[in-house]
Amino acid sequence: MVKFFDEARIEVHAGNGGDGVAAFRREKYVPRGGPSGGDGGRGGSVLAAADRNINTLIDYRFARIHRARDGEGGRGSDCYGKGGEDIVLRMPVGTLIRDLLSGALLADLSTHGQQVVLAQGGKGGLGNLHFKSSVNRAPRQFTRGTPGESRELALEVRVLADVGLLGMPNAGKSTFIRAVSSARPKVADYPFTTLNPSLGVVRVGHDTSFVVADIPGLIEGASEGAGLGHRFLRHLARTRLLLHIIDIVPSDPGADPARDARAIARELKKYDESLYRKPRWLVFNKIDATNDAEPRVRRILRNLRWTGPHFMVSALSGDGCQDVCRAAARFLAAQAKRTEKEMP
Repeated sequence: MVKFFDEARIEVHAGNGGDGVAAFRREKYVPRGGPSGGDGGRGGSVLAAADRNINTLIDYRFARIHRARDGEGGRGSDCYGKGGEDIVLRMPVGTLIRDLLSGALLADLSTHGQQVVLAQGGKGGLGNLHFKSSVNRAPRQFTRGTPGESRELALEVRVLADVGLLGMPNAGKSTFIRAVSSARPKVADYPFTTLNPSLGVVRVGHDTSFVVADIPGLIEGASEGAGLGHRFLRHLARTRLLLHIIDIVPSDPGADPARDARAIARELKKYDESLYRKPRWLVFNKIDATNDAEPRVRRILRNLRWTGPHFMVSALSGDGCQDVCRAAARFLAAQAKRTEKEMP
């Protein structure tokens, strides 16, 4: 099993342009043959390409430096130097590329096949044949090639999903995604069984589907590094809807589902205000584990003063899960139509 790497730092170095050359024709029956120095070749560039067949940055954890070839120098007899070959770095769809020094976002590889130039190759220098004129029949001028660009880059993968799952460890997120899709994340009766984001495709009817993402569970203090921290929250940044899974029968007798739900909301706000403002629905899980599920849910809703959408499910048996999926599909479709209307 390939370990999931969602961050990497690399250096990219484009090739330098080849130098032009000053040369003259030297033929037996061609006196004063004139300039014949060719141009230097351009340096190779370094490009990034989004590839949907790749889902991790593991290649860039161990191969950190990427160099394109320099262009060849020009030669006599009007011969131009060969350009350096470009190199293309394949990266997962959803990769953000930032300049490590300035922090500026250089590219967002959001679609398969998208290509961007990370470091531009240098231009080739001019040979002396370009400097010939009526008053300068034998020019000796030529120019050097320009250096290629070099950059240090930070790579970060944010998975592309329509719906994101969040909640405390052992709330049942992995069981839920197994119930509604073909994804098979690890499920066990201890905390933090999910160590990496999981994606699943949920099909609703014959022609409707959406992608759901499951991330490792959050606990209070995640912003300070408690548990697994909140670095995986970046994978929810592209989602359009959050499903907050709440365990109504936690194994810890002292646990308070309402208090834990508020803690999760606080962690979202600490991490990113825009993520906190995303539409969020409450999904109360494990209704099959108690005989008083409805009173428990009403009590939690009252303590949270929650007026938004909420659902009651058993991820283990699948009860209520399809209701959540159908409602999510309708919400996403309505949001897509609204976006189309707003587009110029």
